Amino acid sequence: MNPQSGRLDGKVALVTGAAVGIGLATARLFAAEGATVLAADVDKPEPGALLVEGAEEIEYVHLDVTDEHEWERVVVDVVAEHGRLDVLVNNAGVIDYAGISEVTLEDWNRVLGVDQTGVFLGTRTALAPMRRQRSGSIVNLSSAWGVVGSEGVAAYQAAKGAVRGLTRNTATTYARDGIRANTVIPGWITTPLTDRQPDQKNAEVIGLTPLGFGGAPEDIAWGCVYLASDESRYVTGSELVIDGGLLAR
Repeated sequence: MNPQSGRLDGKVALVTGAAVGIGLATARLFAAEGATVLAADVDKPEPGALLVEGAEEIEYVHLDVTDEHEWERVVVDVVAEHGRLDVLVNNAGVIDYAGISEVTLEDWNRVLGVDQTGVFLGTRTALAPMRRQRSGSIVNLSSAWGVVGSEGVAAYQAAKGAVRGLTRNTATTYARDGIRANTVIPGWITTPLTDRQPDQKNAEVIGLTPLGFGGAPEDIAWGCVYLASDESRYVTGSELVIDGGLLAR
């Protein structure tokens, strides 16, 4: 991957869930576009995954998004080392396939802890340096299942729906501080998460997608590049749907 047009030159970006899938693709594209990138995850990426030809090396940082103290440590360290934080991508996510009557409280709390509370904690922590510098872009990953219903996946749908509301609240509350917040809504994307999904569920969603195929992590990452860049300076509180037409049905 070679650097592109420098769309993110000079920006410092923190991407969560960046060891694999959409998060890794986003971190790599951000670096290729000139950003200084911190790839945050509880797991380390595979050797070489954070190397992007012609770009500054991406730095891995350990981050459990459910832990407010880890968030504080990571953001303080980023600002101390780089002087600012321009972009936060709240991408980390987990899923459970049980419906309301089957899901355990433990699994419910686990999914909401990562997918919803993690976004809250990340947003809350990043707001402090962004408000001081009076600029920033927060990009939150929701899901097509945060928009429409599906059998099962109760906790995941609840969390991803909540992300959309929290994003709009962030956008309207902090716009006068120069901070933008937007949601990306992926459809079916080839990731380790969908690799672990039941084949029947994958076939069902792809079958409902008008384009007739699943997307790649880079399809979502390019949307994140746009929302992180100054090209989207007048875009806040919006939802960027990247789903092969799934929600247009």
